[in-house]
Amino acid sequence: MDELLLTMEMKMEDAFNSLLSRFSKTRTGRANASALDDIRIEYYGATTPIKQLCNISIPEPRLIVVQPWDKSCLLDIEKSILASNIGVTPENDGNVIRLPFQPLTEDTRRDIVKQVKKMSEEGKIEIRNIRREGNDSAKKMQKNGEISEDEQKKALKEIQELTDKWIEKIGEASSSKEKEIMEV
Repeated sequence: MDELLLTMEMKMEDAFNSLLSRFSKTRTGRANASALDDIRIEYYGATTPIKQLCNISIPEPRLIVVQPWDKSCLLDIEKSILASNIGVTPENDGNVIRLPFQPLTEDTRRDIVKQVKKMSEEGKIEIRNIRREGNDSAKKMQKNGEISEDEQKKALKEIQELTDKWIEKIGEASSSKEKEIMEV
């Protein structure tokens, strides 16, 4: 039974971390280097993550500066950033690429908050699906005689407590992200 709960805890934590990762890529009106995480550049025949080719810095709250170690790939980096649709137009001065983030309008902020709420609800659904799997496993174990009925009831209660804990964490992370987005 402990093994089942431990497995469920790990699955729920993975689901939560996945949600946090998606939250970090959500635009907030501030420069965030994680916006560039998924960008890859064709570099000498190999598709390479941008972070392995450049120094990425945030000198101001609304500006990311991308400085490649090899200036010959500057245009490829600029093209990849444009193709990634992160909502920023790169400014190339021949040495570095500047990514100025414009302040978000009120309507845009509300749309982004809706996206965050949708992601949050998807995360909660994923947690509930893990709960359902755990409940099914506990019922199956009781049916097969591996655990008693009392142990099954105890397990179902612990599974629900675990689920409540992770859903509450998702709610807290979601409201924190919404507050960050609506902050001007």
